[in-house]
Amino acid sequence: MIKRLQAPYNNKLYTGQAVILAAGKGKRFQPLTETRPKPLLKVLNKTILEYNLDQLNGLVGEVVLVIGYQGEKIRNLIGERYKNLKIKYVFQKEQLGTGNAAKKALSLIGDKFLLLNGDDLYDREDIKKCLKKYPCILLARAKNLSNFGIVSCKERFVKSIVEKPKKPIDKLVNTGLYFLPKLIFNFKIKKSLRGEYEFTDYLREFIKKEKLFFVKAKKWHFLSYPWDLFEVNELLIKREKGIREGKIEKETQLKGKVIIKKGTLIKSGSYLEGPIYIGKGCQVGSNCYIRGPVSIGSNCRIGQAVEIKNSIIGDNVEISHLSYIGDSIIGEDCNLGTGTIIANLRFNKKTIKVITNEKLVDTRREKFGCILGDNVKTGINVSIMPGVLIGSDCLIYPNSLVKRNIKGKEIFYGGIKS
Repeated sequence: MIKRLQAPYNNKLYTGQAVILAAGKGKRFQPLTETRPKPLLKVLNKTILEYNLDQLNGLVGEVVLVIGYQGEKIRNLIGERYKNLKIKYVFQKEQLGTGNAAKKALSLIGDKFLLLNGDDLYDREDIKKCLKKYPCILLARAKNLSNFGIVSCKERFVKSIVEKPKKPIDKLVNTGLYFLPKLIFNFKIKKSLRGEYEFTDYLREFIKKEKLFFVKAKKWHFLSYPWDLFEVNELLIKREKGIREGKIEKETQLKGKVIIKKGTLIKSGSYLEGPIYIGKGCQVGSNCYIRGPVSIGSNCRIGQAVEIKNSIIGDNVEISHLSYIGDSIIGEDCNLGTGTIIANLRFNKKTIKVITNEKLVDTRREKFGCILGDNVKTGINVSIMPGVLIGSDCLIYPNSLVKRNIKGKEIFYGGIKS
């Protein structure tokens, strides 16, 4: 039997390790993940991985990051120490599933360890609750239950776990955060039908012989598709303090929470309706209309009379005058020519569907514009229809109407490849 820890840590540092899985390719998040691993996607100028490390800071002493796809970018950003956390790395060369990824950290962990996904957002208080029970899994309520592992419980313990059932019979889902003994890796598991080793198979073997406590999460955000970032963006802006450090010219109206970082200039005649976050060194031209929730990265240039609504704009982006950006995500280093229009509503007002990872996916959103990868350039008077994904390093010629996805590095002219 496993010795269980039910008493709190009395606010002392838990000196064990947390293992964060950050090796995947994030295919469903393309084109944003063409140039970075999914945990390095930014919201409010901070990566998802950094948000999770902030939650762990002071709760654990060391974090083992399991990296793979473009893993050097994670290593270069985080380094060997993050605040009070010592950081170690292990590499998953082949994408053989979460079970294989977690086991890569086996030689670096003690008798018990915390395990979490690097591309979902967790909350410090939920993590603390898990650390007060041992062994433990964090569960949550979610929409679209068939997309998750469904967990059945009895009294204080987990009874069963079913991965992505077609007809879920319970309403609690697996968040991918656990506080477990190292010996869980002693169980033998086989590859799933997807050809991967699933960590949930270790859990199924574990609960056949041992008790597994559960805790219900209050603040957990699952990021399955890029448009899930909209909800996270709004949440994080609301958490920020409404500090305005930049320069705001006269005849400018700001309503609600509008956060403006140092070195940013808001020119006269603009109307900003929060919640809005604008990073350092930006310039918002005269007579712009920005409707939150909107986050704009650092060193961006927004031209005269541009309208932006419910969008996430990356660093070093230039949006020329008389453009409209609605319900969209724009990668870094993009340059949108004068009069670029991103439509965000179907004419028949039906929900918008997107072809992503070779599948047609219903966003379940009536309003959704497009997603641009990094370094996309559009000429003047380009129109982009709802639900379009545009890969990194694309060039779209003037007066083009974009009605389909565009692959990375493609030159697009009026619907014809050049």
